[in-house]
Amino acid sequence: MTATAAAVPRIAAGSPEFRRTNRALFFGGFSCFALLYCVQPLMPVLSREFALTAAQSSMVLSISTAALAFALLASSVLSERLGRKTLMVAALALSAALSVLCAFSHGYGQLLTLRAVMGLTLGGIPAIAMAYLSEEIEPASLGLSMGLYISGGAFGGMAGRVLASVLSDYFSWRLALAAMGVAGLFAAWEFWRSLPPSRHFTPSRDGWRAWPAAVRSHLSDQAMPWLFLLAFLLMGAYVSLYNYINYRLQAAPYGLGQSAMGAISLMYLLGMYSSVWAGRLADRMGRRGVLWAVMAIMMAGLLLTLSSSLVLILLGIALYTFGFFATHSVASSWVGRRASSAKAVASALYLFCYYMGSSVVGSATGIMWGRGGWNGVVAMLAAALMLALVIALRLRHTAPVGQGELARALASAGS
Repeated sequence: MTATAAAVPRIAAGSPEFRRTNRALFFGGFSCFALLYCVQPLMPVLSREFALTAAQSSMVLSISTAALAFALLASSVLSERLGRKTLMVAALALSAALSVLCAFSHGYGQLLTLRAVMGLTLGGIPAIAMAYLSEEIEPASLGLSMGLYISGGAFGGMAGRVLASVLSDYFSWRLALAAMGVAGLFAAWEFWRSLPPSRHFTPSRDGWRAWPAAVRSHLSDQAMPWLFLLAFLLMGAYVSLYNYINYRLQAAPYGLGQSAMGAISLMYLLGMYSSVWAGRLADRMGRRGVLWAVMAIMMAGLLLTLSSSLVLILLGIALYTFGFFATHSVASSWVGRRASSAKAVASALYLFCYYMGSSVVGSATGIMWGRGGWNGVVAMLAAALMLALVIALRLRHTAPVGQGELARALASAGS
């Protein structure tokens, strides 16, 4: 960061720049996750049209999240040279255009190819958005701002699922994907118009040469590797539930239709609330005491879905959704706070694990569905959440960044 940039105050809550930033990132998060997840409720439809198993149909989402995970690593380096805003605007516009092209796919293979390319273009948004917020927002307001960004993603994930379900029910899945692409183009325009330019970003010419040192720095931190593993486990568990609950509730004895399944995605409204609520709570009480508690809510929701009562199943999904977005808000802002340098790399590593969890666990759970039904799904997800809870409890004992650096310096001086 240059001396001039250091002299410019960071964006504070309540300021016009704070409102513009959060509006832009809300639209960015909306478009990114609406385009990514609008295919999730279409999985049973694609299974019928292309004669696919549940695990095969899940590839329409898993291939995108896997491509996104690897693209995040490259985009974090590119953004250090090209700037945050330029790359995010281009990523949003290209991804929206690809969604429109998906509507004209001639077969499932072509659809998967386009979804893989879309995953690559979407990689220019999540990690860079987190890095932008970490650089431009004052630390005392970062939890709130990160929560608002995640709430935009929650709203996008919800809207994408609901609209795709309804449009596919009354028209076709092709029209649903085209409509999401048009909405994404509008979101890209609003993002470009609203987002303030970076004032605390300094371009780096080191590129990939600086990457190994940045990765080693983050992996040597007491908390970062555990936060990365949490991202893998929690996102994998979360996506898996929504991937396969559609198959369970559309079968007997429930027999819910496509639009009704889309309506279940309205529970993402709980995620919008819980991400902001948890961000504020973490700013006030500390992330160590909040992370494990909201994770326990997620586990309680999962266990409720074992019930045969539709009401209890829906309550379980609601708690699961509330707990997941709260957990993600706390963990992602914790990564931003602990990364004293190479923030885009830290965000990319976190989100690489996040989306690889979605791809790997999301597809593997389809095998459990095929072999053990819903009980098999819950057993796998419960194991993932138990491991995540153990990690969260361990993170309670990590030293804050400043104290950890001091302890390392003292140990080095005494050796």
